[in-house]
Amino acid sequence: MRKKLAIGYLLLFLMMGIFPSRSQDIHFSQFWETPLLRNPSLAGLFEGDWRVQAIYRDQWNTLTNAYRTGSLNMENKIAIGGGDDFLTVGIQSFFDRAGTIGWTTTQFLPAINYHKSLSQEKNRYLSLGAMGGWVQRRFDPTKMTTNTTYETGGTGENIANTSFGYVDGSVGLSYNAQIRDNPADNFYIGLAYHHFNRPQQSYYYRNANIELNAKWVLSAGMKWSLNEQAFVTLLADHSRQGTFEQTVAGALYGIRLGTDPEQSTHTIQAGAFLRINEALIPVIKLDIGNVTASFSYDVTISNLTPFNQGRGGFEAGLVYRWYKPNTVSDARCPRF
Repeated sequence: MRKKLAIGYLLLFLMMGIFPSRSQDIHFSQFWETPLLRNPSLAGLFEGDWRVQAIYRDQWNTLTNAYRTGSLNMENKIAIGGGDDFLTVGIQSFFDRAGTIGWTTTQFLPAINYHKSLSQEKNRYLSLGAMGGWVQRRFDPTKMTTNTTYETGGTGENIANTSFGYVDGSVGLSYNAQIRDNPADNFYIGLAYHHFNRPQQSYYYRNANIELNAKWVLSAGMKWSLNEQAFVTLLADHSRQGTFEQTVAGALYGIRLGTDPEQSTHTIQAGAFLRINEALIPVIKLDIGNVTASFSYDVTISNLTPFNQGRGGFEAGLVYRWYKPNTVSDARCPRF
């Protein structure tokens, strides 16, 4: 029994990517609700002047006390001069705790994004963004379980440092434009490069060979009106980090509620996404004025299915957007 427990903890240790030379980023299934984590040049692609987004993920608790992850970001969009250019400033915060030993990551990353207008008649923008800040990692060694734990009561490990911090950074470029003459119909495509400074990841010693792999993220999305009341939204991300690749894509079908759909600020959306070879993700999303609430659940379709009976992770998101006082509501701006 003790041997099985030790093997179980070791497997979880490996799955969490706690060996630093192979560490990967945590992901969200509702990736569109964490734009700065995807690409800093996606900051500001919304209708309004301010936006606050929060999302929480609870994953793999059928196996053990696995992942609890939260993200909070805020963006402020500012008009530049008398033209149609915009500047977005924001901050991305992130918290993740995994496993019995409380492997915890927290980060605070300020971001800036410049939107250059490419048309005087339509919404058409090229955006260049950057993000960087401080990341802290730590764990609780008193909760570790090793072979020595069963023999002498200790861990048998001499770990001098149980936490470390580093500076991290990312850059990105994106293009977004409206489709036809309807500003509500639009698309975007972007490419981001994360961890370009290759921060070192080691508790034992500082070694340039033990580092966080750089990550490329290709993002795309499109919103298309089917008629005055119905619309469809397509979203996709493809990322590559070291030897690890992930693709997630899907669609949401939306209905504008009310007697005047063109002026309605209330919508309901439902759909599904696929994280290839990993999970099927049903999603429901509700817009009520400036507030958006969304819910999703990962249905595991990978080799882990026999262990967790298909139960993956639950996510809940909340978004609030608003205009500053005296802002002209029909001002041209990037929107999605």
